[in-house]
Amino acid sequence: MMKRIVVVGASLAGLRAVETLRAEGYDGSLTLIGAEPRVPYDRPPLSKQVLTGEVEPDSVLLRPEADYADMDVDLILGRRAVELDVVARKVSLDGGGRLDFDGLLIATGSTPRRLRGLPALAGVHALRTVEDAVAIRDAMAAGARVVVIGAGFIGAEVASAARARRLDVTVVEALPVPLTYALGSEMGQLAAPLLRDHGVDLRCGIGVESVTGADRVEAVRLADGTVVPADLVVVGIGTEPATDWLASSGLPTGGGLWCDATCMVSGTEGIYAAGDVARWGHPRHGPIRIEHWTNAVEQAGAAARNMLLGPGSAVPFAPIPYFWSDQFGVKIQFVGLGGGADEVRVVSGAPGDYRFTAYYGRVGRLVGCLGFSQPRMVMKARRMIGDGIPFAEAVAAAAS
Repeated sequence: MMKRIVVVGASLAGLRAVETLRAEGYDGSLTLIGAEPRVPYDRPPLSKQVLTGEVEPDSVLLRPEADYADMDVDLILGRRAVELDVVARKVSLDGGGRLDFDGLLIATGSTPRRLRGLPALAGVHALRTVEDAVAIRDAMAAGARVVVIGAGFIGAEVASAARARRLDVTVVEALPVPLTYALGSEMGQLAAPLLRDHGVDLRCGIGVESVTGADRVEAVRLADGTVVPADLVVVGIGTEPATDWLASSGLPTGGGLWCDATCMVSGTEGIYAAGDVARWGHPRHGPIRIEHWTNAVEQAGAAARNMLLGPGSAVPFAPIPYFWSDQFGVKIQFVGLGGGADEVRVVSGAPGDYRFTAYYGRVGRLVGCLGFSQPRMVMKARRMIGDGIPFAEAVAAAAS
């Protein structure tokens, strides 16, 4: 029986883990450690409603702080885990102090990738925290000329928020089309007009040479020599799993913290991971790491339950991935995994109207579905993917 469980990462996943542990009857010592001084909050609104000014940052808390006392959770906020001793079963914190544990759940999430050679200039931001969102929002409110580096979901959502404030926006993407990693090149090509039709100067297939300015950013120089004036630069070129603090632990951290199908960290017992940081052995897809809201919630719950069940009774975590994005009044949703698809077909609606559904097939099976403002079609596809429906059968069902 575990007497002391520590959850590292006061994130969405960290919160769901402590909620699940208590809901499943765990009544021992429970500690939640967070590097930020805030209790867990919802990150998706940061790149949407917070930037547009529709909501205030304080409204994105997932639970009021008083709830943690009600759950008998010991909060340690504003302290970063800096080392893990797997043998002694201790977590060390910055500023001193070590916590013993019987069970450990790691939910430290991910950190934004940095642009190489980026100078320390005012007005240059990544978007990960509430403080980041407030700084970007304030710059937008002041009428900044905006350059977004990276046309993934974060970049596109920042561009959408900036255009909602009627700002001049340039988005620079090194790949030939936007949203390539999320949607694939074929569907990414259909997404490009969504940005351009809403006034975004989208420049794909070109890299950034430098970001220039004295104390504050003044311009972005592109690889073709073009100089784009800028008062605000937002870098959205992806994230890295937050595993640096595990460097001396001996745990496998290449491309994420490696776990088995039950979310237990490989080579350990009683140590689990969930959310952006975890790379686990999906029973259907093999080792994967997913950086989306739904996965953080579902995986944290699964990992917490498996921790209590123990290795002999633990259940493999085998979700059908799902993510969404809101841009320019369009809800983009995706279920399944589109990577490696050998066939992509629009089965409903019209891409030019930004209201359509596309199916992704691999080796004759439906493996993914993309929807632009067609949520019913997406949810139907999610069930079909779970049932292993052949691609041709799924396409025929959509047509009928």
